[in-house]
Amino acid sequence: MKSIAALQAVVTAAPFDGEPSDEELDAIEQELPLILAEVDLLDAQIMTLDRPVTELDERRLRRARNRVLAERRDLTNRMTTAAGGAA
Repeated sequence: MKSIAALQAVVTAAPFDGEPSDEELDAIEQELPLILAEVDLLDAQIMTLDRPVTELDERRLRRARNRVLAERRDLTNRMTTAAGGAA
């Protein structure tokens, strides 16, 4: 039976410093508008969990869904443009 200590060098060969790389930070920054739109949609959905949905709630949900779709479209367009043209 092999001990875990014998395998430790293989598992921890690349030290992890706990910080995201510059590329990961750039990706997060590009996706931030979509992330915020999804948070707003989630907030709108949470507000309707424990009470009947009113007309105002329906409008809030519809606006939040439309914002998520618009941000997804914009992100896709930005990524396509950054990748070098139309697919």
